[in-house]
Amino acid sequence: MNVRKFIAGSAREALRMVRDALGGDAVILSNRNVPAGVEIMALAGEDMASLVSPSVEKEAEPQPNLMAFSSSAAAATWHNQAGNPADVIHAARPTDEGASVKANAGAAKALAEVMDEIRSMRGMMETQLNEIAWGNTQNRDPHRADILRKLLSAGFSPSLSRHLVENLPAIKTLQEGFRWVKSVLTRNLTVMNNEDEILENGGIYALVGPTGVGKTTTTAKLAARCVMRHGPSKLALITTDGYRIGGHEQLRIYGKILGVMVHSVKDESDLRIALNELKNKHTVLIDTVGMNQRDQMVAEQVAMLSGAGKEVKRLLCLNATSTGETLTEVVRAYQGSGLAGCIITKIDEAATTGNVVDVIVRHKLNLYYSANGQRVPEDLHLINRELLIDRAFRSLRESTGFQLRDEELSLVVSGAARASQDHTLREVNFG
Repeated sequence: MNVRKFIAGSAREALRMVRDALGGDAVILSNRNVPAGVEIMALAGEDMASLVSPSVEKEAEPQPNLMAFSSSAAAATWHNQAGNPADVIHAARPTDEGASVKANAGAAKALAEVMDEIRSMRGMMETQLNEIAWGNTQNRDPHRADILRKLLSAGFSPSLSRHLVENLPAIKTLQEGFRWVKSVLTRNLTVMNNEDEILENGGIYALVGPTGVGKTTTTAKLAARCVMRHGPSKLALITTDGYRIGGHEQLRIYGKILGVMVHSVKDESDLRIALNELKNKHTVLIDTVGMNQRDQMVAEQVAMLSGAGKEVKRLLCLNATSTGETLTEVVRAYQGSGLAGCIITKIDEAATTGNVVDVIVRHKLNLYYSANGQRVPEDLHLINRELLIDRAFRSLRESTGFQLRDEELSLVVSGAARASQDHTLREVNFG
């Protein structure tokens, strides 16, 4: 084990020297200002790992370089909870079996607590360095700060916003930067270009999603388009919504208006029978019961649709008024063995739309339609990628309580995950 000392003109440069010499898992033991700049004491990750695994086979001699802990906040934790490091290590020597187990447990606990303290220090240092670095970027290239502020105000997540700004090429004007950002977001949206995939090819489609996202109304809109294209005899409607009072009746009313019979099923067995009886239909639309994304019955619903004996393509309805965190939970819960695509609903009610675009880009979802009202079938639209992205930036937060000041941008960026830490950003296509 070897504690290394690094001295550089700035904390950022010293931290880079640590990573170059000891790798990304290096543990920062202490840092202080010295006449030459900043001094950092660090330890390789594997060396610290060896400390956390106390050995009872042989006596471990105290290491002089462990005294580097005394110059950091971790020293207080170490000495208060474990005494002298040498005492902790010698405490692991076996006197009898019971004492050895207790000594090992005590030493491991003390070392684990010290490791937690060191990780906390390291996280604070990296956050501070990120704030400093972003502050320098703001002063050197104010256009990047303006673009970041617009992205956040449009509802895009801090991590995606940071990823876009960090990869922004050299620009001369703010408008040029915005064109680049919009082009990247547009390029990473996969949409259905025409309705032939559904209306001409047909198939079995199930609309899924949480309660209140507009599944039944969207099902009716799709049903009306199918009837307009092929007539009522080519379409069948199925509802699994037997829980909500009047839930299946709403679809039955739409079915009566369209001249299409609505079939009600309760479980996988009923669904298999219904789909087998409707095998000659060109298109079958299934309106499912809405469930909280955290409900374990979501997995049962996905299993029911996957095990129906026919290929059932699931379309996830995403409520544009939900937060990005909620939409991410919804996608993860309903994804199951895979989604055919998604439909944005309630887009007319959303104050910002960057949140739903962000989630669709991250999870590489195929976007089929957007819905912006209750009219059947008028308020269902094919996606124009450029217009959708442009709308996201036109619907910015106007309340001053939700707008970020310059000094707050550095805090947001420092806390946002880099692309290397967020696997959903690794496949973003910059062209």
